[in-house]
Amino acid sequence: MTLRIEIDRSRPLHDGALGGHNRWHPDIAPVASVDPGADVTFELRDSRDRTLTRESTHEDLLATPPLAHPLTGPLEVRGAEPGDVIEVQILGYETDDFGWTAIWPGSGFLGDMFDRPFLARWELDGERARAAEVPGVAVPAAPFAGVIGVAPSPELLDRARRREAALAETGASLNLPTAELAFPREGAEGLRTFPPRENGGNMDIRDLVAGARLWLPVFVPGARLSIGDLHFAQGDGEVCIAAIETGGTATVRVNVARGGPRLRFPAWESPPRPGRRSFATTGIPLDDAGRNADRDLNLATRRALIELLDWLQHERGLGREAAYVLMSVAAELRVSEVVDAPNALVSAALPLDVFED
Repeated sequence: MTLRIEIDRSRPLHDGALGGHNRWHPDIAPVASVDPGADVTFELRDSRDRTLTRESTHEDLLATPPLAHPLTGPLEVRGAEPGDVIEVQILGYETDDFGWTAIWPGSGFLGDMFDRPFLARWELDGERARAAEVPGVAVPAAPFAGVIGVAPSPELLDRARRREAALAETGASLNLPTAELAFPREGAEGLRTFPPRENGGNMDIRDLVAGARLWLPVFVPGARLSIGDLHFAQGDGEVCIAAIETGGTATVRVNVARGGPRLRFPAWESPPRPGRRSFATTGIPLDDAGRNADRDLNLATRRALIELLDWLQHERGLGREAAYVLMSVAAELRVSEVVDAPNALVSAALPLDVFED
């Protein structure tokens, strides 16, 4: 028998809907409990909790509150203890029939090149996604949950808060804890869900599709597993900061994996990936002024993505915003080599089956 964790999608999570949370904190109580080996279906909200719809416009993005990410859970796995590892076997997903991808001004890996909002509204038929804003494109379904994680211990909570606060003092841009829109009240001082950490979280690993397995270190008794941020499809890096965001369900089997290696960070195993014909651009670590850096993967990635952006505009006729969206939901980033100083090489590959012609 499969346990189903239901949610109330008639109102936003931060307005008091039961069954979820939007911060990582050890004091957030479980909403359900299972024994190891159980199958569980998590009903999932999209990453902006239904504030974006078929009727939303580009300009509506500027008024959407920073809700990410509404998560379903926590689920207690009985018998899991700190120092253990839980195994999450992905059994399957179901998605809604609508999804969206957004560019906010300045968002994503190439954010400095985009100064206006852009919203792609996708119709999802279960097999492919199509949006009028990205013409001539049909993105194959490859659903997965962008956020899968467990509760941090008080020690990890404190350690992460301190190191992220120190990083923010250097001028880095990150989301520090805030009680605004936090739910439930017990987690108001918890960690924001935007970055991944030792407890998993917003890892956005597009290979965590049905058939994959994920191993997560346990930090509190019962592990307290939560899932959210369902994607119909995503490219490596989610480079514009959004995938094809949608709601739906995730069904998993949870176990306590004792006797294996002690993990400090999550680990995963993917099912076989079918081969796809791709076009790929490459980049080396040059800044925008042409100066060379030594094996800087960020700069090499930027160069490869800008090359692919230009190719999509000039060879495929997409507008710049549509091209950025397509890269975010379908392109595959690869570190092709890191040893030939000074020029590490990054490739940005786009499967050609996304084009309907």
